[in-house]
Amino acid sequence: MIAGTSGDCGKTLVTIGLAAAWRRGGTAVAPFKKGPDYIDPAWLSLAAGRPARNLDTWMMGADAAFESFTRNAVSAGVNLIESNRGLHDGQDERGTHSSAAMARLLGAPVILILGAEKVTRTAAAVALGMKMLDPTVKIMGVLLNRIATPRQEKVMRAAVEAEAGLPVLGAIPRMDERPLPGRHLGLVTPEEHAQAAKAVAIAADVIDRSIDVRRLRQIADSAGPLPQPPRQAPRPPLSDRSVRIGYFKSPAFTFYYPENLEAIDHTGAVRVAVDPLEDTELPPLDALYIGGGFPETHAAALAGNASFRRSVADAATRGLPIWAECGGLMFLSQSIHWQDSRYPMAGFLPVEVFLGQKPAGHGYQEITADRPNPFIKPGTTLRGHEFHYSKVVGAENVETAFEVRRGVGLGNGRDGIVLNRTLASYFHLHSLAAPDWATWLHHAALGSSCGP
Repeated sequence: MIAGTSGDCGKTLVTIGLAAAWRRGGTAVAPFKKGPDYIDPAWLSLAAGRPARNLDTWMMGADAAFESFTRNAVSAGVNLIESNRGLHDGQDERGTHSSAAMARLLGAPVILILGAEKVTRTAAAVALGMKMLDPTVKIMGVLLNRIATPRQEKVMRAAVEAEAGLPVLGAIPRMDERPLPGRHLGLVTPEEHAQAAKAVAIAADVIDRSIDVRRLRQIADSAGPLPQPPRQAPRPPLSDRSVRIGYFKSPAFTFYYPENLEAIDHTGAVRVAVDPLEDTELPPLDALYIGGGFPETHAAALAGNASFRRSVADAATRGLPIWAECGGLMFLSQSIHWQDSRYPMAGFLPVEVFLGQKPAGHGYQEITADRPNPFIKPGTTLRGHEFHYSKVVGAENVETAFEVRRGVGLGNGRDGIVLNRTLASYFHLHSLAAPDWATWLHHAALGSSCGP
């Protein structure tokens, strides 16, 4: 596990660089991301050449997170986990659901990143405190990040090794231009980066020059043997007839957990990729899944594809079951207001979406379906997350399906707009936290209802 003292300390650059450096050296790398993020795993997937999996004990529980790790880990190679926030930061003062707790659960050795901005010996105090706060977490070494001068590196390295008793395994210089640019919601996605492969290669070069990759591999190999994942019996298809479930696959809509798409496949449905930027109309479908992403940064192109927008609105009006998360909700709205411009969207939901300068909802979300809807039985409680800078205007005039027990949603304790057979919300769901989700979607595609 690559961990840090806080968010924005360089974990993603290090993890992506390590994955790419090991991969081009012939080592298989299975990437993982602690927490519910989409963008960091997308970069990790590109760097490692295989899908990154999210591990989150709050959303999916410890057993499901552990099983996902063992099922997707490699036995001959490196299993590389990017932590989130600071190592010991969790849901309360005891660090519940923290990266440290995840490292304990998996028996993962931890490499700690220490930021070098305007500090020398004090970094040793930080490293010592991180080590002593929970001795059951196996912190095996330190990486210094954003080093300004050779003298600073020399002093920090000597202090950390002498006072904290931790080996310094590398020192990454301060970079005037970072290969992974950021914006609202985090990093630019690989799908929207003009030279994503080059950015990953630059990160790998930085890591190769700055870090003792060989020693890091030895530390990874020192972890205990991986337990065998439980055997999974083949699942029969849920219906005899072919069911076609579409999903938006586009640089504007990239927020999909691989497990969600795989869960659709496991129902026996045919998964159909749809590009709202290029396709002129929606193909024949039995249901549609619209994930999140950045429709606002592609708003002009989406607005310009009027025939596609109309085809989606017509399908929704005719009763096509649609599960829409965040960006999907925005696309189905009347319009998106972004940077002093108004962009027409599908026009199906009678609401307008406004983008602000600060997050309107950010963090875990817990909802209870308490009203009829096309997919979820009332009384069902689900855990997921939300991260949006947008607000919906007009939500007070629509039917909603969810009571928000934690989080923001649409506001006023509600989320989940219901219209015809569409359910649109700010709630991002992970199928390991809701194992029946794909079944709900499949049943809706067959014309049956999960509601009363």
